[in-house]
Order: sequence, then C-alpha cells, then structure tokens
Amino acid sequence: MKRKTRTLGAIEVTTFKLRGVTASSFIAANAELDIWLKRQPGFRSRHLAEQEDGTVLDMLLWDSAAQGERSMERLLVEMHDSPVHAMIDQRTVSWRIASVRHVIPADDP
Repeated sequence: MKRKTRTLGAIEVTTFKLRGVTASSFIAANAELDIWLKRQPGFRSRHLAEQEDGTVLDMLLWDSAAQGERSMERLLVEMHDSPVHAMIDQRTVSWRIASVRHVIPADDP
C-alpha cells in the first residue's frame, strides 16, 4: 500500500523597494490584488512587512509551490494593469518560492 505524503505547503517570498510611495499607500493599493489572491487555488495567506531600509517583504503561503507558480503567471496576465506594479521599483524585485520541508506549529492556547 502506498503511503500518502502530507503536503506541508510552499512559501513564496518577494522583496522589493517602493517607488516614492509609503508602505501604507502600497498596502491600500493592494486591495484588489488581495481579493484576486483569495480566489487562487491553493492560496493560504499573505503577509506584507517593511524592513528598516524600506525593503518590502511580501510573503505568501500556498498549498504547493506549483500552485504559487501558476498564480504568479496568471497575476502577470490578469492583473497587469494594477496600479501596484507602478509603485514597485522593478529593478529591486527578487522572487522565490520553495516547498516547505518542516513546520513547527504554535502551541494551542
């Protein structure tokens, strides 16, 4: 009998600098994109953070790396006219996605 492997998911991390806008403005401009993400197969969550040097960390959790990759491809087509893209200094973008190999869940309260 073949054992079913539990999928731990995938983590997508994109880092970039903003072009003359605040992180708050960028987050507000992402409202439409956030709605779009929630409709993508395998989407779990999105976390936006800003480092002291102004670099934005955009982390998404997916059921699988393949689902995250397919969503990124669709995003570039379906959301190509989003004002969010113009807010990002494209020269600073770094995008990575990787399958999760180990998870330590938070203790239940």
